[in-house]
Amino acid sequence: MTGLRASTGEPCRVLVLDDEPLILLDLEFAVEDAGCTPMTALDLVEALSIVQNNAISAAILDVSLGRGQTCEQVARTLAAMGIPYVLHTGDLDRMDETVRNLGGTLVPKPTPAAVVVARALEPLGVRHV
Repeated sequence: MTGLRASTGEPCRVLVLDDEPLILLDLEFAVEDAGCTPMTALDLVEALSIVQNNAISAAILDVSLGRGQTCEQVARTLAAMGIPYVLHTGDLDRMDETVRNLGGTLVPKPTPAAVVVARALEPLGVRHV
């Protein structure tokens, strides 16, 4: 089963950015279960490379990436491209104002991976074929 964007009929590709490998793997499987192709990244550089070199339909971004990094640069790049994204974070109390104002849909951790993916795909009108 393949997920296609209802508006264009193109394959659905979802960027998943998380610095925790087990969470990344769980989300990767949920994206596949939704019929889309996961494009996974463990860090900021890898995520930016994926965005710049692939047609991404939507994204799931962990806010805090360790070593003082956040997903802000990726989120701003996606927003400039008109690509919807969710901010998946367990750090709601520690997020600074800049991250709070990124504009993505906020999904707190822990939330089941299937629910996170569904929230990321909502704006796309993804259908399965």
